[in-house]
Amino acid sequence: MTGEKIRTMRKDHNKPNKNDEIMDTYDETSNGTIPNGTSNLFKSNKAFQKSVKTSVLQQQQQLNANNINGNSSIGTIVNDNNKNPIILTSEDLEFPVHECVFKGDVRRLSSLIRTHSILQKDVHGNTPLHLAVMLGHKECALLLLAHNAPVKIKNAQGWSPLAEAISYGDRQMITAILRKLKQQSRESVEDKRPKLLKALRELGDFYLELHWDFQSWVPLLSRMLPSDACKIYKQGINIRLDTTLIDFTDMKCQRGDLSFIFNGDAAPSQSFVVLDNEAKVYQRIHHEESEMETEEEVDILMSSDVYSATLSTKSITFSRSQIGWLFREDKTERVGNFLADFYAVNGLVLESRKRREHLSEEDILRNKAIMESLSKGGSISEQNFEPVRRQSLTAPAPNTISWEEYITAEHGKLLNVLEVIAPFKHFNKLREFVQMKLPPGFPVKLDIPVFPTITATVTFQEFRYDEFEDSIFVIPAEYKEDPSRFPDL
Repeated sequence: MTGEKIRTMRKDHNKPNKNDEIMDTYDETSNGTIPNGTSNLFKSNKAFQKSVKTSVLQQQQQLNANNINGNSSIGTIVNDNNKNPIILTSEDLEFPVHECVFKGDVRRLSSLIRTHSILQKDVHGNTPLHLAVMLGHKECALLLLAHNAPVKIKNAQGWSPLAEAISYGDRQMITAILRKLKQQSRESVEDKRPKLLKALRELGDFYLELHWDFQSWVPLLSRMLPSDACKIYKQGINIRLDTTLIDFTDMKCQRGDLSFIFNGDAAPSQSFVVLDNEAKVYQRIHHEESEMETEEEVDILMSSDVYSATLSTKSITFSRSQIGWLFREDKTERVGNFLADFYAVNGLVLESRKRREHLSEEDILRNKAIMESLSKGGSISEQNFEPVRRQSLTAPAPNTISWEEYITAEHGKLLNVLEVIAPFKHFNKLREFVQMKLPPGFPVKLDIPVFPTITATVTFQEFRYDEFEDSIFVIPAEYKEDPSRFPDL
């Protein structure tokens, strides 16, 4: 069972559901390839539109479940190619937490949470939170969130609880999961902070200068697209980034002189600041968000397609680019201070899936018009797009499937993408990719397709190991704090 299947009977969307899952890169007219002017760097995989072969990889091994919330039973692990394994607690496929969530039994769930794992996946790759959201059991979902149920985890179809909540359309549920997602993301960053600081200490001090811009073959469009030159200084556990681009709205660039400083020795709330070197003011960057910002983000989520996109490097290859008509030779070019060889990237596959069962026909047409405008160099303001407060959608018809039918149904189909490869395979693939596939040297210029008409270019102009004065990582004494200088930060 998947969330989109139980949404096909939604009362307030009187339109045929041609595809429960629409898998594409841009829209229905996409030919499955993202052009970059000379070669195909990225391709969207449309094989999903026909069918996805069931490829459940099952590994049988003995497991001491004392490592999982004190459960002493011997279990079976089913590898669903995701970061969290499906754990079968017995040969009878018993999932007590999932079962009580499926049946909406809040009282029993409250008791089981103390002794059972809420990270566990069932045979379809769903966590208890997935089921609570898909079935509209709000009390169960809120109870699981209160016990910090993981929000970023994906099921066998590649969807997170937030994606399922957007599909279901309950505004309160979407808001609760979004807040929990941000909380867990902040906690994850803080947990990784010691490793980050350790890596910075071990990394040599350096200066790096790079230039990025957007280019297009559409006449005059490149002149309107943003560009910037960035200078990065790293010393010890301190980093400074100097940039000149302040804002880009309505196809106009606002220039200035900004510096972002990260001080690893400072407390987390004091470690990140941005300086306006022209106005001589600074602002500390915090994680807090206003209630209005959260509500606006929910409005956007409820009016947009739900996307799941991953890059697969399984078939990637690099080939030397050549020039000349009669006598072909390898292409080289001086990039900054470097004499660089040119390579074309082939076989990099973008596997993109999107869902829109929660959208009206008006939403779909508006979103398509916005994407077409952006791909041609326009702006959202040209479409008169103003997010409006979205109300909860009419709940789908009540679930009529029994727990026994659900748990014994055909296992979910898996995604064969780099993001969800098992950890030990992930490292092997990464090592193979770095050691055997990447051409020699360090990449100093990257051309990345963004839209069919727009390409992003990143160029590394200069790199050197160096030492700097400590003062460049310190807020100047004459600067004054202005908490509202950058309202979007």
